[in-house]
Order: sequence, then C-alpha cells, then structure tokens
Amino acid sequence: MQQRFRWVEGVSIAVVFVVVHAVLWWLATTVPNQPLGDVTITYRRWIEVGRMYHSWVGVDTDWVYPVFALVPMAAAALGGTAAIATGWLALMVLLDAVACAFLWRFRAFGVRVVWWWLVFLLALGPIALGRIDTVATAVALVGVAFVVTRPAVASALFTAAAWTKVWPAALVGVLVLLRRGHRGAVVTGALVVTGLIVLVDVLYGGAPYLLSFVGEQSDRALQIEAPLATPFMWAAALGVPGAAVYYDREILTFEVSGAGTHAAAALSTPLMALLVVGGVVLALLAVRRGARRTEVAPVLALLFVATLIAVNKVGSPQYVGWYAVPVVWGLVAGYPSARRFLPVAIGLLPLALLTQVIYPGFYDQLLAVRPWMVSVLTVRNVLEVVVLVWAVVVLVRLVRRSSGRSPGRASASSGARSTPESESSVQGGVDRGRMDA
Repeated sequence: MQQRFRWVEGVSIAVVFVVVHAVLWWLATTVPNQPLGDVTITYRRWIEVGRMYHSWVGVDTDWVYPVFALVPMAAAALGGTAAIATGWLALMVLLDAVACAFLWRFRAFGVRVVWWWLVFLLALGPIALGRIDTVATAVALVGVAFVVTRPAVASALFTAAAWTKVWPAALVGVLVLLRRGHRGAVVTGALVVTGLIVLVDVLYGGAPYLLSFVGEQSDRALQIEAPLATPFMWAAALGVPGAAVYYDREILTFEVSGAGTHAAAALSTPLMALLVVGGVVLALLAVRRGARRTEVAPVLALLFVATLIAVNKVGSPQYVGWYAVPVVWGLVAGYPSARRFLPVAIGLLPLALLTQVIYPGFYDQLLAVRPWMVSVLTVRNVLEVVVLVWAVVVLVRLVRRSSGRSPGRASASSGARSTPESESSVQGGVDRGRMDA
C-alpha cells in the first residue's frame, strides 16, 4: 500500500510539474512587457556576436556575468539564435526537472517539500524561467540535496552556480563556516570547479576579463525595483523635481534619478557588508554557545540571500527566485528548522505573486510611476526587508537560547539520533536532515 501511495504521489508531482511549467512557458511567450526580453534580445545578441565575430563576452570583452553563464546561453542557441527562446525555455524546464527529482525525497511535516517549490514558481510567474538566475537556482537546489551526505558535491554545485550568477557563493561560505569536520572537502569541491572553469577560460584567452563582472556591477545606479529606490520612486510619483525614471543604455535597465539617489546607491555595498559580517558573527557565536549547526546554517544562508536582495541597488524581479534555496534548505533540515521556516515559506508566496504583478504584469504602469503601482512595489519591498529582519532576529534568538547550554551537552545532543518528528521530515538516504558531523 505504501509503495502504491508513493507511486501515485510521484505521478501527481510529475503532472503538476508539467502543468506549472506549461503555464509558465505560456505566460513567458504571451504576456506583455517581454518576460523573455533578456533571452531574445540580449542573450541572443551576445551569442550572435560571438559566432559572427569570434568575440565572446567574458572571454574577449568585459561582461556583467561570470563566464560560466555563457554556457547555458550558448546551449539554448544550439538550434539557431532565431529559436533561442524555445531552446532557453526547454533548457530551463529540464534543469527544473532535475532539481525536482533531487528534491522529491525530502519531506517537511509529512509533505513533499517540492510541492512548495512548484507553488512558489507559479506565484513568481514567467520570470522564474526567463533569466540566467534560473540556472543558478536550479543547480543550487540540487546542491542543497547533498549538503548532509556529500558536502564536497554540494560545494562544487554551489560554486558552479556562483560562476553562473554570483550569489550562490554565499552558500559556499555557509558550508565553510558551519560544516564541521568537512571544511577540507568543502574547499576542495569549490577549488576543483573554480580551477576547471578558470583553466578553460584562460586557455581561450579570457584571463584579462575573468573578473570583469565585479567592476560592471559596482558602477550601477539605483534600479527602480530595489528596496533602496522606494522613497525615490514615491518622489517621482508625486512629481518632486529631479526625481524620474530613466533607461540606462549601458546597463540596459531602468533606474531612478533624484536628490539622494547616488548616496543611497553608495550606501548599498557597505550596508551589505555590515549585515553579512554581522550575520557571520551571530552564527559563529550561536554555534560556540551550543546551537546546532543544522539549525544555524539555513538561517545564515537566508540572511545572506535576503541581504543580497533587500539592500541591493539592483532589484531585478528574478532575484526573488533566490529565496527558494535557503528556504528549501531550512525545510529539509529536520525539526525544529522546518517548523521555524514554515512562516517564511508561506510568506514568500504573496511576495512572489506581488513580484509577478510588478513584472511582467504591470511593468509599464511602474515605468509611468503610477501611485497604485508604486504602492504594490512598496508592499513587496517591505516584505523583502521583513525576510531579512526575520533572519537576523532568529540568529539573535539562537544566540540567546544557546547561551544557557553548555557546549559539551550541545555537542552531545547534536550527535544523537533525530527525533521521530525530524525522522518523518526527511527521507531517502539523507542523515535525517542533520548537518552536524
């Protein structure tokens, strides 16, 4: 009976996966405001220039992305650049299917975690497939499945994702900091992948441009969707002189101008660094005082990701998809982590839906700085800040809660078997969702 139930459950997830991705595919190719615009215009141009003039971004010229991002773009154009949209969507669905297969074995509260991810993708809309971020997120989700059993593999996958879009490097940092007894394996996995990518790039003559994406990002102004840009978007909506939305033709994105925007953009990087350092200090202090690493790791991962979103001067809608990785990590990490992450997982669904309303839903209204649309953006941005605050508060509570324990007792409890509740939350050969080694 149990085997039959598992078969029915597997078929159900497969059917829903197909339906969700069929809807996303349809939306990506039919709704206004070009949810596939980056693919059909920008990615396509990069590949065409590379093929025609043998001048590849990231190899022969500066580029806004790490060099490994060129691989999926080129793969999507194997059938010709005219069909790059179809090739891209097919590749994204395939990557999501791989991630879905790896997440299948995990449960939280007796429910497959993959159900939440599919609902989250549907709420986020076509942007969940329409950007290079989809590749990094899918690869990182597979990495989460190996955090407990194969930390070197997890690190390698996170690193490959980071060479596609930078943010998963934060996940490697979490493993280095908190994967006790396996730091060597974690570092080795990251170095092997990095070494291979760098070697290939250097052999093709790309050494001078290997890290060009760092400088390309640092010169950006405030993008209109970024939380830091919200006050200036209201200034533009209310007609304050000098406040306006404009298109940056070098970065190819919409930004906001006005008094104070340059100061806010300059504040982004130091504020981000302060939050990251503060999160690391809190996490290490919590562990030192006896908190279980399996509890601390996903919270720190969420803090890193939430920081990269909430205080970034770039607020692209696809960034919201990043949340899936630390949330899934928290849900599969066993009790009490799954219970702690449940409110965040639920709260991210309306956040994702609001993001779809903003883009591609009514992006033209946002560009026209209609007050009602700026209001929607404001609510979404407040929710992003709330997620960051939640992560900080949880780390502080872990420090305070753990201060009453003796490290010896905490270590002993970390090595014990999981409780029955945590055993029901994770299946499939994983060490019951624990990250203590």
